[in-house]
Amino acid sequence: MKNIVLAAVFLAGFSFTYAQDAKATALDPKQDKDLMTWYHKDFATSKVYGVNTENAYKFLESKGLKPKTVVVGVLDSGVQVDHPGLVKNIWSNPNEVPNNGKDDDRNGYIDDVHGWNFIGGKNGDIDVDNMEVTRVVAKYKSVFEGDDSTKNKANQAKMPEEFAMYMKSKELFTKKSVEAAQSFKQFTMINEAIPEMVKMLNGKPLTKENLASIKPTEQKQAIGLQILNNLAQNPELAGKSPSDVEKFLKEEIKNALDHFGPMAKQYDLTYDPRAEVVGDNYDDYSEKNYGNNHYQGPDAEHGTHVSGIIAGLPQGKEVQYGVASKVAKIMVVRTVPNGDERDKDVANAIKYAVDNGAKVLNMSFGKPVSPGKSVVWDAFKYAQDKGVLLVKAAGNENEDVAEHLAYPTNFKNITDEAPFVNNVLVVGASTNRNNELRAGFSNYNKKMVNVFAPGEEIYSTVPNNEYSYQQGTSMASPVVAGAAAVLLAYMPNLKPAQIIEALVKTSNANTENEFGNKSQAGGVIDLEKAAQYAFTKFYTGKSSKMNKPVKAKKAVKSKKALKL
Repeated sequence: MKNIVLAAVFLAGFSFTYAQDAKATALDPKQDKDLMTWYHKDFATSKVYGVNTENAYKFLESKGLKPKTVVVGVLDSGVQVDHPGLVKNIWSNPNEVPNNGKDDDRNGYIDDVHGWNFIGGKNGDIDVDNMEVTRVVAKYKSVFEGDDSTKNKANQAKMPEEFAMYMKSKELFTKKSVEAAQSFKQFTMINEAIPEMVKMLNGKPLTKENLASIKPTEQKQAIGLQILNNLAQNPELAGKSPSDVEKFLKEEIKNALDHFGPMAKQYDLTYDPRAEVVGDNYDDYSEKNYGNNHYQGPDAEHGTHVSGIIAGLPQGKEVQYGVASKVAKIMVVRTVPNGDERDKDVANAIKYAVDNGAKVLNMSFGKPVSPGKSVVWDAFKYAQDKGVLLVKAAGNENEDVAEHLAYPTNFKNITDEAPFVNNVLVVGASTNRNNELRAGFSNYNKKMVNVFAPGEEIYSTVPNNEYSYQQGTSMASPVVAGAAAVLLAYMPNLKPAQIIEALVKTSNANTENEFGNKSQAGGVIDLEKAAQYAFTKFYTGKSSKMNKPVKAKKAVKSKKALKL
């Protein structure tokens, strides 16, 4: 669930909505250590809706509890496992000898030392893949709208569920493919206009006064001036030099072009890299032994950022740390391409992580249709039976998820009073602005979204040993996954439903702008309060026997393996 900031800037009437207020932007965000760690704050003392990380640890330790390491499976785009801020908290398979080309633990995956990649194969790794609506339209167009109208009607009557999914997919495909093409064209034009905008500044800083003196003589200049005026409203950019403005524009436009550029393939009905790269029989949902151990893949930005939020460790001058940095190890399960994840991969990723000892799975992805939803639901049930918590992002469409389902979902039908499993925790994204607590992009629903957690202006690890701010429910979900890992580390007997109850019941409530009606909790999680609740109500002092890794079949036990 990637979030492109300038899409909102340039495509919605050239109007900015900022993630921070003037006070928060007094410092350069890249130097503002308070902003870098805001999501850990204690609401009671700071009045900022952080998750109260440090006080949670203090409470649990005050009770004499000793933590056990919790493995968190990150089902995502891939992770830079040797990132300095992550390398010490990356899970290693104790029954696998690295790089010997053998399946030492006999689990069906060769050299799965830090996890597995279900979107790769002997011929490389999937980068760009289709959107699910594209795959559905490509598969069913000839079935429901072929040359034979009589046959079309017969198929529509015989396969009503598939036909309904096809019609929904067709509508979204038509709309989104046009929007993607238009967006790419518009951002390309803006990119080409950057030199002209810099020239218009004439060496002067970006201020409203200087911009007021500019008199455009052609349409391109008028559009450029409009963009500059909007940039000048941003406290981070006001007063900056032309070179700083140019750098900002180039970076942001590049992000947008990198996002919209691949959409030509994502909405191409003839594009399908699966067979050539992965080499599996995609229609065989029972097939599970495919992929490779390329943990990073072609684009690991999203997964690396998510992993840092869960278990990042401060290194060098960086102060960023994950919610569960003291207790969690990241298991990398590459599942999400630059496009929509496939249901077969999601189901296999869940089962892989569960079988190899993960107790919490983070799933920062989603899509509007799901042809293999029953297979994914089976995996949800499998995880529930093994006592594993699944934490899922609510989505970034600013929609009520009861009206616009974001698969995979724990509700089989919108009208169901309760989810069909009790181990799925759905998370919306909050901000550090109390009067606008729900992030403007975040999905919501009183019944189908459990809690909110910080998901805007979240600073974390990204590839090439770097860090960046990102936003999305993709960032809020790992905050909660990290919180769940902390609870489990100190209280291993906790069941997923108990963790969910503790986080929901103790969230810090807020009623402004109807925030209280946007989730089951009506607030933002507070880890210390959740720890107190779980300790008082659920803690037994016993370790859980659930979800132990599948025992290796005659696993090779070498000195090298035992050191991992």
